[in-house]
Amino acid sequence: MRITRNLGGGHAWTLHEGVLDDGRRVFVKKSADASAVLDSEAAGLRWLAEPGAVAVPEVIAADGGTLVLEWVDTAPATAGAAERFGRELAALHAAGAADFGALWPGYIAELPMGNEPAPDWPSFYVSRRVLPFVRLARDRGALSAADVELVEEACDRVAEVAGPAEPPSRIHGDLWSGNLLWSAGGVVLVDPAAHGGHRETDLAMLALFGAPHLNTILAAYREAAPLADGWRERVPLHQLHPLAVHVCLFGEAYRGSLLTAAGDVLAL
Repeated sequence: MRITRNLGGGHAWTLHEGVLDDGRRVFVKKSADASAVLDSEAAGLRWLAEPGAVAVPEVIAADGGTLVLEWVDTAPATAGAAERFGRELAALHAAGAADFGALWPGYIAELPMGNEPAPDWPSFYVSRRVLPFVRLARDRGALSAADVELVEEACDRVAEVAGPAEPPSRIHGDLWSGNLLWSAGGVVLVDPAAHGGHRETDLAMLALFGAPHLNTILAAYREAAPLADGWRERVPLHQLHPLAVHVCLFGEAYRGSLLTAAGDVLAL
């Protein structure tokens, strides 16, 4: 493989375009210090690809701090691709998972994330996704003790306000708009934090930073896989985790959004 272009960096890695000996273009992530993160990403991509429901880049190699993926040529986002993606995402979720959790160590950006199975989604979400990052943000000085107490109070209500129990869905886990690559063939998903989780989590992540054609995606999804009543009101519940992660990564800029989401959960 030959590196042809440097594409900058992100978190603990550098990004590159390369070409294989057979002429195929590839996307390359390199990190001497985050090989476990890249191995986790590769495991998640392969797992998401298993049902054949959504497009993900082929994992060509994942070894020793280098992740090599199929290159994806991007194209403008269209309503037609959004509608198709809504149906594909519903099919991915319906493929299910053995447990709430995953068989490999989890990461989001460079932060470790527990994937050990839990008996139900509320306990998994609180113990593996929300509280560890809230407490890390406190330890980094981005949240006060009172802030943590507010989020903990919201976590105490998760089981009560989460809606009807559902089996584990096969979810991307970090489905913000930047992890949707729009191509001529449709949407391709990248950078997963994949695990067995709640399908509303992926939908709430799409809304967090405004995915293109979001209403079209949601309408197609709901036509293929109707959601339980109250799903819109539960969006802040499912955004507690990504907002807590953003506080850990970027500091107090996201503190207000996290506390607002916690207040919204307490008001459910």
